Amino acid sequence: MSVAAANSWFSALVSPGCATSSHSLSSNRLFCASRRPYLLSASKSSKDVNQNPVKGKPKKSLSKSAEKEAVLQKFPSISRDGSSLSNADGRSTWNKTGRSQLTSYKSSGLQRKANKGLLVDSTKQQRQKQRQYTSTGSAFMIGQGKLLTNAHCVEHDTHVKVKRRGDDTKYVAKVLARGVECDIALLSVESKEFWEGAEPLQLGHLPNLQDAVTVVGYPLGGETISVSKGVVSRIEVTSYAHGSSELLGIQIDAAINPGNSGGPAFNDQGECIGVAFQVYRSDDVENIGYVIPTTVVSHFLEDYERNGKYTGFPCLGVLLQKLENPALRTCLKVPTNEGVLVRKVEPTSHATSALKEGDVIVSFDNVRVGCEGMVPFRSTERIAFRYLISQKFTGGVANIGIIRGGQFMEVQVVLNPRVHLVPYHIEGGQPSYLIVAGLVFTPLSEPLIEEECEDSIGLKLLAKARYSMAKFKGEQIVILSQVLANEENIGYEDMSNEQVLKLNGTWIRNIHHLAHLVDSCKDKYLVFEFDDNFLVVLERESALAASTSILKGYGIRSERSSDLLEPYVNSILQNEGAMDQHQFGDSPVSNSEFGYDGLLWA
Repeated sequence: MSVAAANSWFSALVSPGCATSSHSLSSNRLFCASRRPYLLSASKSSKDVNQNPVKGKPKKSLSKSAEKEAVLQKFPSISRDGSSLSNADGRSTWNKTGRSQLTSYKSSGLQRKANKGLLVDSTKQQRQKQRQYTSTGSAFMIGQGKLLTNAHCVEHDTHVKVKRRGDDTKYVAKVLARGVECDIALLSVESKEFWEGAEPLQLGHLPNLQDAVTVVGYPLGGETISVSKGVVSRIEVTSYAHGSSELLGIQIDAAINPGNSGGPAFNDQGECIGVAFQVYRSDDVENIGYVIPTTVVSHFLEDYERNGKYTGFPCLGVLLQKLENPALRTCLKVPTNEGVLVRKVEPTSHATSALKEGDVIVSFDNVRVGCEGMVPFRSTERIAFRYLISQKFTGGVANIGIIRGGQFMEVQVVLNPRVHLVPYHIEGGQPSYLIVAGLVFTPLSEPLIEEECEDSIGLKLLAKARYSMAKFKGEQIVILSQVLANEENIGYEDMSNEQVLKLNGTWIRNIHHLAHLVDSCKDKYLVFEFDDNFLVVLERESALAASTSILKGYGIRSERSSDLLEPYVNSILQNEGAMDQHQFGDSPVSNSEFGYDGLLWA
């Protein structure tokens, strides 16, 4: 490894302002590799109090005892095999395939008194009732005044600072792009002094099995730079814990620990072959770490260069089943030992115009798809079919060869990122909310589920969050999060985490639609209809008049989040009048379609 390369990585110090969540289905755990060294002790005046009444943005700081836990798993979910996985900051991760997953090491919560010798300091500071806190990770230079690190290292940052190895000076950095699915973030530092004498790392090619690998970073256990060595153990499509996605990943046996996140991994020629980002934790295994390969990094960077922003990794938008059984293939009139069955097509996917349930996909851009959902990879290897999809860019077109009713045909599908009915991350960090006479409404999200704890959400709502698909872009499950007790809402005070379906007989599409319905209502009463036909009725004029005093009494500045101040635009098709309750947050995917090796999403 050259001296130039050794001067090209930095420590990242970040103050996270929000915890997001994914969900867990496996006892084998994956963790992100950043660390939370200490809590800031800055005092807050009353004007610094977080005014957002909606949970889902962490309003609690870690206790000292919790800080000493290297891995904190707060709310595990149970899968069919009884396993679970979580991020190192306690967030669980979940994947639609239900397979054992990895967890990125994110903010492990270990208390530290100083931050000397860190690689890149990304510090995010947020104003709220509780203490602000700081997490740290690693990063490295890739040229043109830019640094590369993990997205979970700078998630919901309010202030990011970086410092070079061997230098105590901290420099302000800006987050240019954050890729949630691929767990990569691009930073820039304007100070010319920061870049003096440093050379960018060269991105190498995808390594081969048993190739030597060296991981560099600032993990727990000391204040100076750490180097660990190992070999490439496996290269395959891997679950990315932070983004709940599946992309190409490199498995290595070199040690990856909290603080390593965002650090480079090198081959013997000193080339960077990827970014350290997560590790697999289980009582049955050891030394299983994961690196984001340069192919994924290059896709992220090219996406940013093409569009001036990160647009995401696309998906085909179908649920597939393997065709290993000869009788199944014969029944579907598939003449060869290949192809995967289309079980479901996501309503928000462009594939709805080209693919149907019962189609058998036999090729993707002229690459043959095997009956186990595998395709050729390099010279003698095979890899999951999803790998081909991940090589495309948002808006790209794929030529799909299918067998339909025994006849072969080709169709074209435009690939776009998956639309999640319940998002794993909240854009901008702050959830949307609407308060009507003390009733606090907000969209259901994974951060909210984690903050509330799954037990308080209820099995019915959890089932929708886990297994339902969005029927149209922009659809949300809107819930009554809590009630700010007042004489206007007597009798409803104990309601919490209940899905609201209609307002005055109109089905609610999303939180913005609900705000529009309230604003445009001229009826005497506001009638909210919840699941199981539960009704909440408010006298409209009296309720709206009482809102100001309720907000003042609870110290809340506004009755709604700033995004709901914009005019509502109806983006739903004109035939929406025919939609029934099953088309709003209730398009279930059965439990058997997750966690079974014969089924996979693409």
